[in-house]
Amino acid sequence: MPTPYLDFLKELANNNSKEWMDANRDWYQKVRGEFIEDVGEMLGGITAWEPALTAFKAKDCVFRQNRDIRFSANKAPYKTNFAAYFSTGGKKSNGPGYYLHLQPGESFIAGGIWMPQADVLKKIRQEIDYSGEELLKILNEPTFKKHFSSLEGEQLKTSPRDYDAEHPHIDLLRYKSFIVSTPLADKDISSGNFKNKTLNAFKLMKPFHDFLHQAVDEAESGEGLL
Repeated sequence: MPTPYLDFLKELANNNSKEWMDANRDWYQKVRGEFIEDVGEMLGGITAWEPALTAFKAKDCVFRQNRDIRFSANKAPYKTNFAAYFSTGGKKSNGPGYYLHLQPGESFIAGGIWMPQADVLKKIRQEIDYSGEELLKILNEPTFKKHFSSLEGEQLKTSPRDYDAEHPHIDLLRYKSFIVSTPLADKDISSGNFKNKTLNAFKLMKPFHDFLHQAVDEAESGEGLL
């Protein structure tokens, strides 16, 4: 079934103002409502392998449209994407999460942990120190690698504190985030195929998330993927 998201988001990007949003509030509410319905459908699929997510509703996973412009030079009031984050610890969890980002020409599916706090990053590095071969096996599994290629994000230029530069997994230890992603084509979003593609990608991430779960206490609060 065709989806209306890209048409709305293109118009919003070209008219990012409260005046335009007020004039098109009904359109926004309709499109956002459909996105929440699609997120609910995907949430139901994810619970097949992440049963703890049954505690969440679709609206708990969807990000608000308003931007926080208090400390930003960019005063555009609205985000020009629709996004959802599925994590057993909630949107601000320090644990791994699944992320969907819809934006004309820039849509993608991602998962993992983005810029964790220092204590959480330390736990992940400890897990890599102990079980780095396990993570490499996950990242190099042929189907996983075909979809996600490699870890993404900024790395330290030198070895992290307490780890030797000659450590066998120093390349993994230098990461500040632990994220994988794959792009979504506009045609998949417009046709509605993105839901199946997203669920398939999320399911492929499960072993990667399991590794991160071993390292991270889900009870902690803080930054998540976004």
